Amino acid sequence: MKASEEGDGEMEKESAGAEERRARADAGDGGSPGGCAAASGRSRDRAVRAKAATVGSDANAAAKRARPESRPWLLVLLSYAGRCRGKMAASLAASVASVAMGFVPFYAVYRIMEIVMGASGGEGGAGAWEAAVPWIAAAAAAYVASKVLFGVSTLLSHVSAYTILAQLRRDFATKLMRASLGTVQGKSIGQIKNVFIDRIEGIEPPLAHMIPELSGSFLLAAGLVAWLAAIDWRMALACVATVPAGLVVFAGGLSAFNRMYAAYVEEGNRVNSVIVEYIEGIEVVKAFNQASDSYEKYAGAVRAFRDFTLGWFKATWVSMNLATSIMPTTLLAVVPVGLALYLGGELAPAELGLCLVMALAVVDPAMRLGAFLNEAKSMEYAVADADEFLRLPELPEPRERARVRGADVELSGVRFSYEEGEEVLHGIDLAIPESSFVALVGPSGGGKSTVARLVARHWDVGAGSVRIGGADVRDMPLDQLSELVSYVAQDNFLFDCSLRENVRLGRPGATDEEVAAAARAACCDEFVARLPCGWDTPAGEAGSALSGGERQRVSIARAMLKDAPIVVLDEATAFADPENEDRIQRSIAELTRGKTLVVIAHRLSTVCGADKIVVIEDGSVRDEGAHEELLERCALYADMWEAHVGAKGWAAGSSGAGGAAGARRGRGARSRDGAGAQGAARGTSGAASRAADADGRSVGKEVDPHA
Repeated sequence: MKASEEGDGEMEKESAGAEERRARADAGDGGSPGGCAAASGRSRDRAVRAKAATVGSDANAAAKRARPESRPWLLVLLSYAGRCRGKMAASLAASVASVAMGFVPFYAVYRIMEIVMGASGGEGGAGAWEAAVPWIAAAAAAYVASKVLFGVSTLLSHVSAYTILAQLRRDFATKLMRASLGTVQGKSIGQIKNVFIDRIEGIEPPLAHMIPELSGSFLLAAGLVAWLAAIDWRMALACVATVPAGLVVFAGGLSAFNRMYAAYVEEGNRVNSVIVEYIEGIEVVKAFNQASDSYEKYAGAVRAFRDFTLGWFKATWVSMNLATSIMPTTLLAVVPVGLALYLGGELAPAELGLCLVMALAVVDPAMRLGAFLNEAKSMEYAVADADEFLRLPELPEPRERARVRGADVELSGVRFSYEEGEEVLHGIDLAIPESSFVALVGPSGGGKSTVARLVARHWDVGAGSVRIGGADVRDMPLDQLSELVSYVAQDNFLFDCSLRENVRLGRPGATDEEVAAAARAACCDEFVARLPCGWDTPAGEAGSALSGGERQRVSIARAMLKDAPIVVLDEATAFADPENEDRIQRSIAELTRGKTLVVIAHRLSTVCGADKIVVIEDGSVRDEGAHEELLERCALYADMWEAHVGAKGWAAGSSGAGGAAGARRGRGARSRDGAGAQGAARGTSGAASRAADADGRSVGKEVDPHA
């Protein structure tokens, strides 16, 4: 016990050291260029996840607060077992029957010993053999029956367990689809993977082994002790005499188990995160020649996890091994007590032999129970983590489809918070007529993407409403809303399946001809023709087999196949090179023909031909109108246009007179005397008109700001 207490003290110091190391790492290891380099490639994703770390609106926050408290893990486990109630019940029944058959050989041995000890001389030997044969046969038959029944029990329990695991993973995927995006993004990818793969898999041992096998082991041990008590209660007490001592030592070793196991899980999550960061940031690390520093961060995390784990094991080594050594030593008390009773004439020879055999037989189920107690905490964490994800709050979804009249979009008094008490949209009122082209512009972080995502109901509004065709999006089933809105982001995800199947995701029932038509309209034919397997070429993990522009065109083809009446484009050409951008622009023009179009743009020259431009800053609508109108009356928009024009001039001719002339023209566009601004507006309007596509829109087609 003293060693255990000293070990716990050492582990508390180690845990504190681990906390300090994590604090230094979170504070930046700021001077470590390797750490910064490795993390820089993922900083934007972490910022997005941090922004959505809690539920995405006041309504979602309320749902989170209303989440039921965690349930006892054994009750949760039994609720999972209830999904295969019939098979699990049959498995348990077979296990009990196996235990019952297991008692027969003990009784047979007892009768055989009586026969042998009762025989005398040579004449009795032949008669004893004849009398013993039936009991030998009964013992053998019961043993075989016990093993067969145990096999049936194990088979049924494993079939049930893996059936339940498959159902839980399906439920998990369904939960991710029904929960708000804010709820999902509040969980890291590593955490989701850990629950989906590891934690749910960790439910298999208690389902497949604990319920049938542990029940059988407990019944067998209890039955043997009860049989000993029936022979002589003192023999039963002698058999379990070492159990309390073993439990005391075992409990001493577990005094800090809960705290240390939680720290162990946290350390494991941290080292996993560092490993993922190191692998994903390897390109940046090499580019900035920081391989040694970044590797040291990775190696340090692995060493810290190793030291923590070994330290914990060393701290509990003595107590755990002592407990497992004491508990199975049933003969320590049974042999002297049995001999004393036999010599005192209170036990027959056959009864003494049977008691010794049963005392030995108790050891195996007792060891199984001890192993279960040792693994119970990891089972508890596995069940609790899986249950937490499977009980995430869902977006409310009605059963009946809403009556939608048209494809117009209206936001009325919309307020929204990523975190409770920190409102990011403040009473947004916005009307988007059917078949119109509306652009959302403004400074970064002003709320443009949030507005667009609320239209697609990635979150629920905290106050106000978002309506499509006169119906609140909250009154629509999610599949109906999905039919109405196509959301095309700048970093659309492709699955690791064929390009054809990636496009077909837009409409799973589409024929190959329809998929091909959408791909042609999205200008995918050119690069697909160069691929070795054409449309059957795998896209690779997250679309890694394609370039950024090619992935974007496949995503647009998918949206075309879906053919939703409302299209939301979130900087769809932000990262495309000039050659790919031209093709993507033509794809977008085809995609949005005749549809209600909402575009988020930072390059104002791509949207100056919009029917309406909405300027959003700090979560509020500052102004809205046509390009020319905003240049004249909205100072923020005029400033943004001037900055855009200046940047274009600098990029087009940053050296020599051309660059200076471009900058002068940019400054002229911001002139406050009115004439300069009006002239810029007229020139831009003419350029927009020249660049407009056949549908009368200039989305995606960048207008020369110096025209």
